Amino acid sequence: MKPDLFEAPDYYNLDDLLTEEHKLVRDAAREWVKRDISPIIEDYAQRAEFPKQIINGLAEIGAFGPYIPEEYGGAGLDQISYGLIMQEIERGDSGVRSTASVQSSLVMYPIWKYGTEEQRQKYLPKLASGEWMGSFGLTEPDHGSNPGGMTTNYKDMGDHYLLNGAKLWISNSPFCNVAVVWAKNEEGRINGLIVERGMEGFSTPETHNKWSLRASATGELIFQDVKVPKANLLPNKSGLGAPLGCLDSARYGIAWGAIGAAMDCYDTALRYAKERIQFGKPIAAFQLQQKKLAEMITEITKAQLLAFRLGQLKNENKATSAQISMAKRNNVDMAIKIAREARQILGGMGITGEYSIMRHMMNLESVITYEGTHDIHLLITGLDITGLNAFK
Repeated sequence: MKPDLFEAPDYYNLDDLLTEEHKLVRDAAREWVKRDISPIIEDYAQRAEFPKQIINGLAEIGAFGPYIPEEYGGAGLDQISYGLIMQEIERGDSGVRSTASVQSSLVMYPIWKYGTEEQRQKYLPKLASGEWMGSFGLTEPDHGSNPGGMTTNYKDMGDHYLLNGAKLWISNSPFCNVAVVWAKNEEGRINGLIVERGMEGFSTPETHNKWSLRASATGELIFQDVKVPKANLLPNKSGLGAPLGCLDSARYGIAWGAIGAAMDCYDTALRYAKERIQFGKPIAAFQLQQKKLAEMITEITKAQLLAFRLGQLKNENKATSAQISMAKRNNVDMAIKIAREARQILGGMGITGEYSIMRHMMNLESVITYEGTHDIHLLITGLDITGLNAFK
């Protein structure tokens, strides 16, 4: 088991822009990743198994609903703190960050923003503590980039709703206690429903044979005449804008998280390049390797500045969906390119589990697709700057 020697790059002294609380929150997450994730993650990724024992640790560092008010069990932190936590967790593994992102932005967020006070009191403290885990049901087998085409539906049966349909590619689904599920009512309007494990007709089969996010549990949500109490409807927002509002929060977290994966690949490649001797000197002394490393730190620095400014806008409630899309797309694209370049610096060693790079690269192949594909986010920016809709 190799020691975690990670040193975070900060070429433009971004630490000077952070508050003491930001740094305390980030450093606590960083130390937890070094202690509890780095020593085990390669083994769990090789076995394609989620390490459930880390759930309590994620809760302890505030990774579940960091910006949720303390009265509901959250940490009451700002959006930059949330981003920094996601950065540090994804430095460890994108799949672990996905677990935290889903819990925070896709389960706790809609209950907090769209739910009743009774729902907040019932669910949020248990989700914040990790006692309960949640999943988010939007994507369907035939509806990914076009979620508005969903066929999952519910009918009003008088004293309850009857839910039918299926969701696919759902993080946390195999072990979730609750799922926030988006479905159409009889008028075709999209609403959110809280579905609990144990409700008859609700099942969560696991998805196997993944080459990406192998240390994350992925599955389906299947509903066959599930009776959902009327008290489980999220009443305060409906329409496609409701789940998209959750995705804005999650995509923001990804914009930070991808930086963590890139930082880890860069740090690994830099250390290796200074130690690996070829032709009588470290390969870091050769121009082509310096070009790769210099471009990596440049792109990481640009992404850090983009995420930090977006965090400020989020704190001021000024961040637009299009701005979030730009950061998610740019930063994940940056990270996946850095992973590929870092792999080349390590040569053959780059494909082994002795180093984290190939695992990050495979994980990022999912991150660049989920919660809005690379191309979809480009079109969101295009729509925003031209006012012309290329989706239809």
